[in-house]
Amino acid sequence: MQISSRFTLAIHIFACIDTFGNSYKITSDFLAGSTNVNPVVIRKILSQLKNAGLVDVARGTGGTTVTKPLNEITFLDIYRAVDCIENGDLFHFHENPSPNCPVGRNIHSILDDKLLRVQNAMEQELASITLADLKRDTDKYLHRENE
Repeated sequence: MQISSRFTLAIHIFACIDTFGNSYKITSDFLAGSTNVNPVVIRKILSQLKNAGLVDVARGTGGTTVTKPLNEITFLDIYRAVDCIENGDLFHFHENPSPNCPVGRNIHSILDDKLLRVQNAMEQELASITLADLKRDTDKYLHRENE
């Protein structure tokens, strides 16, 4: 199982806004060129980020801007904004385990607390990483390329 690519696309979008925002209008077409993803997909992600209050998107060709300081936006904020998981649960159980099987009828009791601990640990780690961390790393790698 993988987390939706919307999460990494959203982070890519933030890196582009920060890197190119002072020189270019950051539009869905511009972002599609960097991500190599259809502009329609980019617009959907931008809409989700806007609904979460993380970006402003000017209509037409106005461009996209970040609404908060980078150190105030965590990877968890982005993860939640782009609906990477269903109903707030990272792990999805297979439908209808057999009630006639001792494992099947008890699988939720066996796994639920463990999977919740895993999800909580992942979300705690996501909450510890900010877009300021992303900016620092982006600047470092772009500086290396320009040497």
